[in-house]
Amino acid sequence: MARTVKTIVLTGNGTNCEMEMAHACRLAGSDVVDIVHISELLCGGKRLGDYHFLNLPGGFLDGDDLGSAKAGANRFIHATIRGSREKLYGQLVDFIRDGKLILGVCNGFQLMIKLGLLPALGGDYATQTVTLTFNDSGRFEDRWVYLKTNEDSPCVFTRGLRGMYLPVRHGEGKIVTDNPDVLKRLRAGNQIVMQYSDETCEKAVMEYPLNPNGSVDAVAGICDESGRIFGLMPHPEAYLHYTNHPRWTRENLPEDGAGLSLFRNAVDFIKNVF
Repeated sequence: MARTVKTIVLTGNGTNCEMEMAHACRLAGSDVVDIVHISELLCGGKRLGDYHFLNLPGGFLDGDDLGSAKAGANRFIHATIRGSREKLYGQLVDFIRDGKLILGVCNGFQLMIKLGLLPALGGDYATQTVTLTFNDSGRFEDRWVYLKTNEDSPCVFTRGLRGMYLPVRHGEGKIVTDNPDVLKRLRAGNQIVMQYSDETCEKAVMEYPLNPNGSVDAVAGICDESGRIFGLMPHPEAYLHYTNHPRWTRENLPEDGAGLSLFRNAVDFIKNVF
């Protein structure tokens, strides 16, 4: 069992949710939580392998030039560590092979999609098979949404969770694919972890604004086949305390926000496995 859970929260080049994500990891029980600028990885000052849990927060990587997180994905794939021929992407692949956890939220999720880390069908973490494109509304969506969780999913982050209420804030959150077989495989493997729903959190819905972007199958979050890599468009780090809830003055709510559960599941998993 891991005596010390070490978490890295990556920042830089347009990321803007790193403080909230780091706070969530601390509240969840991670002993070490380092906010690391990507330049620290590229210069060799920090290494992904020194951590158990990689967090990719939301924001606007490189101003969303070339599409959301596309430039950031190219940096990961092609950049080398200073003074060596080692690729930063190689560290990421080793991190995955070691069975560690990765969570990407909003822009971080977009980055994972563009890198091919999700859905990684057949264990292929290098080929992009889905993408995230502009919301059907044609505008930036900033609202709270209900989410149905898939209890049969292998995702370690959502174990024991039956539904959630979280905020979204994005302009490109619609998941699409040009290959119907990809969706079939996602459904068969229960890799569709979260879907937009109504207040019952029991069924997937396509109607706007319950589904804020028009994502196919109302998909809000997916995982890889191992369940250790998870990405979602809603922001769990934005609901850590009842005062984050939009109706906190009118409803009797638990002290801990629903989003904290995802991070606690991750930290508990690491404690039990490493």
